[in-house]
Amino acid sequence: MDSNSDREIHENTFNVSHLTGNSSPSSHHSIQSRISDGHTAKEVNFNDLGSKRARHSSKGSDSEGYGSLCKEMNDDAARLIYINDPEKTNERFEFAGNYIRTSKYTFFTFLPRNLFEQFHRVAYIYFLVIAILNQLPQLAVFGRGASVMPLAFVLLVTAIKDAFEDYRRYRSDKSENNRLAWVLVNGEFQQVKWKRIRVGQIIRVFSNDTLPCDMVLLSTSDSTGVAYVQTTNLDGESSLKTRYARQETQMKNIERDKISGIIKCEEPHRFIYGFHGNMEIDGKRVSLGALNIMLRGCQLKNTDWVLGIVVYAGFETKAMLNNSGAPSKRSRLETRMNQEIIFLSVCLVALCTIVSICHGIWLVIHKDGFVLMQFYRKEDYSKPKVQNYKFYSWGLEILFVFLMAVIVFQIMIPISLYISMELVRAGQAFYMNRDKNMFDEVSNSRFQCRAMNINEDLGQIKYVFSDKTGTLTENKMEFRCASIGGRDYSSPEEKSEDGLLECPLQGSKQPFRLKMKVNVDPELSRLSQYRNTDEGRCVQDFFIALAACNTIVPVTVDTPDSSVKLIDYQGESPDEQALAYAAAAYGFALVERTSGHLVIDIHGERMRFDVLGLHEFDSDRKRMSVVLGYPDKIVKVFVKGADTSMFNIMDRSQGSSMLDNTAEHVHLYASRGLRTLVVGMHELSSYEFEHWQSSYQAASIALVGRAALLRRVANNIEHNLRILGASGIEDKLQQGVRQAIDCLRTAGIKVLVLTGDKPETAISIGYSSKLLTSDMSQVVINSNSKDSCRKSIIDALAMLKKLATDSPEIQGGDVQVALIVDGTSLVHILDTELEDDLFRLSSMCSVVLCCRVAPMQKSGIVAMIKKRTDDITLAIGDGANDVSMIQMADVGVGISGQEGRQAVMASDFSMGQFRFLVPLLLVHGHWNYQRMSYMILFNFYRNAVFVLILFWYVLFTGFTLTTALTEWSSLLYSVLYTSFPTIFVGILNKDLSRKSLMKQPQLYGVGQREENYNRALFWLTMIDTLWQSLAAFFLPFIAYWGTAIDSSSLGDLWVIAAVIMVNINLAMDVHRWHWAIHSAIWGSIIATFICVMIIDIVPTMPGYWAFFHVAKTELFWVCLAIVTVAALVPRFAAKVCVQLFWPSDIQIAREIEKFWNPQESQVKMIEILDPPRR
Repeated sequence: MDSNSDREIHENTFNVSHLTGNSSPSSHHSIQSRISDGHTAKEVNFNDLGSKRARHSSKGSDSEGYGSLCKEMNDDAARLIYINDPEKTNERFEFAGNYIRTSKYTFFTFLPRNLFEQFHRVAYIYFLVIAILNQLPQLAVFGRGASVMPLAFVLLVTAIKDAFEDYRRYRSDKSENNRLAWVLVNGEFQQVKWKRIRVGQIIRVFSNDTLPCDMVLLSTSDSTGVAYVQTTNLDGESSLKTRYARQETQMKNIERDKISGIIKCEEPHRFIYGFHGNMEIDGKRVSLGALNIMLRGCQLKNTDWVLGIVVYAGFETKAMLNNSGAPSKRSRLETRMNQEIIFLSVCLVALCTIVSICHGIWLVIHKDGFVLMQFYRKEDYSKPKVQNYKFYSWGLEILFVFLMAVIVFQIMIPISLYISMELVRAGQAFYMNRDKNMFDEVSNSRFQCRAMNINEDLGQIKYVFSDKTGTLTENKMEFRCASIGGRDYSSPEEKSEDGLLECPLQGSKQPFRLKMKVNVDPELSRLSQYRNTDEGRCVQDFFIALAACNTIVPVTVDTPDSSVKLIDYQGESPDEQALAYAAAAYGFALVERTSGHLVIDIHGERMRFDVLGLHEFDSDRKRMSVVLGYPDKIVKVFVKGADTSMFNIMDRSQGSSMLDNTAEHVHLYASRGLRTLVVGMHELSSYEFEHWQSSYQAASIALVGRAALLRRVANNIEHNLRILGASGIEDKLQQGVRQAIDCLRTAGIKVLVLTGDKPETAISIGYSSKLLTSDMSQVVINSNSKDSCRKSIIDALAMLKKLATDSPEIQGGDVQVALIVDGTSLVHILDTELEDDLFRLSSMCSVVLCCRVAPMQKSGIVAMIKKRTDDITLAIGDGANDVSMIQMADVGVGISGQEGRQAVMASDFSMGQFRFLVPLLLVHGHWNYQRMSYMILFNFYRNAVFVLILFWYVLFTGFTLTTALTEWSSLLYSVLYTSFPTIFVGILNKDLSRKSLMKQPQLYGVGQREENYNRALFWLTMIDTLWQSLAAFFLPFIAYWGTAIDSSSLGDLWVIAAVIMVNINLAMDVHRWHWAIHSAIWGSIIATFICVMIIDIVPTMPGYWAFFHVAKTELFWVCLAIVTVAALVPRFAAKVCVQLFWPSDIQIAREIEKFWNPQESQVKMIEILDPPRR
């Protein structure tokens, strides 16, 4: 993705914050393109060649970005700020102060608020109700304190974690609020804590300082009012950005002259690239835009100092409004788990119902013995005077037994599972973040897991939606060729040893060198020096347009050679940098940019141009323009943009041959995978300039509908242009992209590329990335109306059905078909009945390329797939126009690329290169899914087997819910005895090595087919649980039948037997032993013995000394061995039979890994390019 804003980005787009008066523009320039190797393919093209002008954005795309975030503003809704008068500013409305608090809790609100948030989990409410029921005397099965312990433990652990995280936020807030800033107070600047700053005050910020609030620039240390800021803390972009003070305030001495005025601006919003306002000063109203405001968190660079007026403070600053964490999503596995918990709840109710009904029957049978029967006697003889004993009615007795059964069997719903899942996910995230195979040495960035709760979804991805520029490509642009005056100029392949330009600036008398390498065409370089010929003037105007129509900041850097200076062009887009470096290499070097003019070194002669205005990009125009005033008073407008928008506004009266040649060259460049841009120019007459200037000034100061008015003004001036030429920029594929896409497709993952490029460019990059192959048929949908889209889709479906009938191999899915759809067609397809047809068509194709798509169209395509399939989707991108797609997908991945961190901040996971997606999905995704699936099923099993042991005992106690197990044994079973082994296995166990998973991508299908967690596997686990509970209960029960053993001793035997059985069961399923797994499993068994002994030496406990009585007999140890063997032998036998006669892919791969010689193996290996090593 190649955008710095969340506006629509098409093949060639520019997003520039508007400039008013003499202000200089800020641009967010973006172009997208692809590479082609001239592959041939069978193509079926369904085009509607109507005369209507094609639309290339989604419905309502004009309102995307800032337009969609800002409401129409009237004077009453505007914010009034009196300059240097905070008292009057805050007199009517008390604006937010600059105190911030990102911590959620205070000392007094922590307990109630944290508990309230935790009890949003329904399971916690369930256990709270259980604990409350156990406090009632009629239902008290366990001790009242012990019944609260499981829930209290989980709540306490979570509360400690939340308190620690919040304390860190509190310390950060305290440090931030107590920082000092220079504030103008009573005519002199004083140091004031940040939290004391108020709206309306004037602030002074020095170089390298961080801005404490959002403020409108009043003046800077530069006489022209220019200031440079770095917005890394705000959006992650490290390039410098220019900001400007209005000349009306720049010329004033703020400390000496008492300045007064009113700023009228919009209410706070979170869009960091937009700001509308006016300033009334000295009886004059001037407009304010995004170039005139500096935001909190930015750092002042290359500027000694600036003065500004506070307009937004504290929580109303854009930095704080955008201070949101990673999106909250729920994994598909957890959603399925909740369904199984419902089944377990039904089982729990069934067990309780059985017990209560049987108890009612038992009461009827023994009703005659209630007079003397313990618990149920009707008369009390314990006192001298016989009294009636309190006996409840039949219905209440049955109800009480039902509720008591719920209390006894409560761990059927595993409360420890939730905290175990959080701990396992944290451990998985720790190892993913530290994976050296996903470390990008180029950007020095590690993999980041920002949403741990969907780790396991990485192992079940079926669809990958990918942006192209910056995601599949490097987004490092290199100027390759140009078409000027209808003539093609291609750069030779020259290399630079030192990374600088091969020679100093063409014709420049200054000893400057360029930081970026540029290949220079000798003939074009020669022509650029001739000004007296038509061809030479065309070349000169072309390069002036490249040098001026941008927001590049030229920065001079010292080199080891003191006689040579280095020019570093700081820009918000790699495209702009490449074009500016190209212009400089041909002798048109931008050397100075101020608020009202710029200076270009033209072959050693410096020429100053007045910047009279600039029109930003929007999704309707798909172009930008700058109005320059020449020294000889000539005024020219230079326009550059996408070919689809530029050729429509050219003056064809000057001859169509140049236009036709340029269009042919643009098509040629696109087919070679280059990013194209068309440049035009028009010299304004005095009348045209005066008419434009008056309209432009009126639109610039408008608070209501400013964007629409400026767009209308731009359309009026951007017409009858003279074609200058077109440029071609190369954006190379990232390392390992071809192998990564091939591997993902082998793994059964469908890759869809969504780009704003032209179809030719997208197809070219498709071949380069091996997404498209020469034997692949292409179906192209490129239509201008809904009817033609319907016809194209129907024809395509009919063609594919015919191919399926004629070619049996298509029915098996062997024949490859690529679907190519452009944004014009998607306008008429998305959110209509044609979506279903497009989904059916895309499902039949192995590759889908969407060209010229808007951000909302990207999101719409993901939504189309999600609504019609249960498959898990992943979206990956690197910039702001990928945010909607990333947030719509089940899993969002952000690339830490050249265009900032907007995509990263909105993502669930972030990485440095596209190729890291392979180890993330095939290795970590597979491991996470396998581990979490097993852990969930194992938690169900271990809790259910314990509950069933209790249930079998109840059947032999008159259904009175008397239990042989102590309350502490029931508590510690799920908290201590069996929980830690599952956590360590969930973090460390590996069913296959990384090498095997990378070499055999087909193994990824295990997660897609839900082989490790499904309804059948759940019920098989429950059947095995039933058998193991029977063995664990009845074998000791039969062995001790007729003996004098007490229930407490037998209860200790059952607890220890269950713990040994469950942990040995877990050990049978461990594939990669780790010392921590050994410690957890065998340590838990030892801990069980120790805890049982400690509990039984407490005199007040009901089973006092019970363990020591039973453990000294041989029968006790024999029972433990027999129970373990008898319970696990059927499971072991079943595993052996399945692996021998019906082995899974994983088992086969494990045997290959363990026994086969890799050199002799015939298994297909697909190598993925490893990251470079130092």
